[in-house]
Amino acid sequence: QVQLVESGGGLVQAGGSLRLSCAASGRIFSIYSMGWFRQAPGKEREFVAGISWSGGNRNYVDSVKGRFTISRDNAKNTVYLQMNNLKPEDTAVYYCASQKVPYTDYDPSQNKYWGQGTQVTVSS
Repeated sequence: QVQLVESGGGLVQAGGSLRLSCAASGRIFSIYSMGWFRQAPGKEREFVAGISWSGGNRNYVDSVKGRFTISRDNAKNTVYLQMNNLKPEDTAVYYCASQKVPYTDYDPSQNKYWGQGTQVTVSS
């Protein structure tokens, strides 16, 4: 059974930083691309960042480019989201997701497994 467990959320002031982690288990981690999504109250879930299975390709939503960095450690079966210069509009529940098909670049529409989410709150 595949499990994705997020951690690292919390309350931070605007301009601060957080690093989210997502630990994966239940299948071979290193051959699947991974991504992060977020959902703010009253809004739809949106794609934030994705990283290919090899780590060679990364993509981001425009609103976080230059502030957020996605990375992965295949030895630890973990994907990270480093968030710097946080803004109140980044407040949301953040979810990690794993792809359906191995050995492909990350496609936000092709997720098969989701974590339970971690809350990030940015105060102004």
